[in-house]
Amino acid sequence: MPKPVVALVGRPNVGKSTLFNRLAGERLAVTDSQPGTTRDRLLAEAEWNGHTFDLVDTGGVDPLGGEGELVGQVRAQAELAVQEADAILFLVDSQSGVSPVDHELAEVLRRHQTIRDGKPHPPVLLVVNKADNRPRREQAVEFFELGMGDPIPISALHGTGCGDLLDLLTATFDSSTAEPAVEAQVKIAIVGRPNVGKSSLLNRLLGEERVIVSPIPGTTRDAIDTSLTFQGTELTLIDTAGIRRRGRVLPGVEKYSVLRAVKAIERADVALLLIDAVEGVTAQDAHIAGIILQKWKSCLLLINKWDAAPKQAGSQQSFAERTRAQLKFLDFVPVRFISALHGTGVAAILPLALQIQEERMARIPTPRLHEILDSAQQAHAPPSKAGVRLRFFFASQVDTDPPEFVFQVNDPELVHFSYARHIENRIREQFSFLGTPIRLTFRTRPRQA
Repeated sequence: MPKPVVALVGRPNVGKSTLFNRLAGERLAVTDSQPGTTRDRLLAEAEWNGHTFDLVDTGGVDPLGGEGELVGQVRAQAELAVQEADAILFLVDSQSGVSPVDHELAEVLRRHQTIRDGKPHPPVLLVVNKADNRPRREQAVEFFELGMGDPIPISALHGTGCGDLLDLLTATFDSSTAEPAVEAQVKIAIVGRPNVGKSSLLNRLLGEERVIVSPIPGTTRDAIDTSLTFQGTELTLIDTAGIRRRGRVLPGVEKYSVLRAVKAIERADVALLLIDAVEGVTAQDAHIAGIILQKWKSCLLLINKWDAAPKQAGSQQSFAERTRAQLKFLDFVPVRFISALHGTGVAAILPLALQIQEERMARIPTPRLHEILDSAQQAHAPPSKAGVRLRFFFASQVDTDPPEFVFQVNDPELVHFSYARHIENRIREQFSFLGTPIRLTFRTRPRQA
């Protein structure tokens, strides 16, 4: 079942990144006392008392703008969070007290919530941060005036109150956050930044001679999943178009489109990641690509609008090489050039996506895997440390979707990341697992009884 998505919302410098780091259990976000330090979206998987959820942190607001622009950015950020998240942590600052921006944000959250089973959705928890001592915790009551329920005083920096916050947060997770089951052999998500051509590609894919079965309501508020049959295979296309709302999208706010991308990628087997050939790879493209890898999903990289690319873009080969250099962690992913508007290259997308899914489900027999491992060791001797050399005793593929391999060794600490990559490359030389990340796990050999 897809994990709930929890969004952190608040004006600049209330401690969103610090709380993100605390809940994620590691320092993933850049924190600084200077307002607006968070420039990039970060996603982390968090767990509490058996509940696993995706936590999304983003600045989303440019504090350098004027007061009116700042309020506008906060408003747009909050609207997107309400539309896409399963739960919201609304952060305020106990040191500075209630601000006009807090009031604006609270009003937006309240206005855009819907009622499900008699309860507001998504649930919003009012988190009063920087309550580092008793007086500040007592002062948290002033935030009742926001009308967002009981204030929850915490100190994200010191961890005070975070356990109680997580108890309250996970209590909001129920069947309403679960996504409807979609019966399909292969689920394909169309993801990418706003205005890269997702809607045009979806229309092109459905405009071909396909047997369209039915539209299925998706989990995102205005997305529609489409079930169809292609070459005898049942597919579901998960559309993430519609991220850009009417009117001007304020700076930074588009980063909250990651909320929708997270959900779509979580549900998919294969993600079609669209890149705008005119603009090239951007930081947001890299963010979404990183989520695909983090979720262990297969991927097909599509360079859209190639027909409109400037002449200085060079040949497809040179453009692909630059793209791979910028997204080097997806070097196993195929790159294709298309024009969704004119249909160029679109006919090859679904067959390639099916091939990627087929290889995602492939299994290597244990004897064959041992042959590959022996070949890898002959090509490059295993590393050693303090006179102890890495030794392999057994290897097997323990899972598919995605492929996972377990290697029994004398000491996992001896496995340098470069040697693990060497083994992965050897595996891909024989079984490409096209477009699919593979897991390599190294364990100490169990003691003999």
